[in-house]
Amino acid sequence: MTIKGLGPVDPLNKINKTPKTSKTTPSEKTDSVDVSQEARNLGEMYKVAEQVKMATDIRLDRIEEIKEKLKDPNYMNDRVIESVADSILESFGIS
Repeated sequence: MTIKGLGPVDPLNKINKTPKTSKTTPSEKTDSVDVSQEARNLGEMYKVAEQVKMATDIRLDRIEEIKEKLKDPNYMNDRVIESVADSILESFGIS
């Protein structure tokens, strides 16, 4: 005895087949980031603060002024020497 025309054992197999998926097409959209004005302001303040930290503590205008004063032989007197010595001691915390 032969049986012809038998399909799959499970008759629902033909019904539940998933259709083939199509290829995705690339989107025209691009990623973007919006930065608020407050964030921009904070960024600018951060940059300025970093530049201030990197700046030297040397004031060239004061150095030039003192060089000019030292060229005068009458500038160095006891009052100036005592004032400078006191300033040095104060900077080291010695009074």
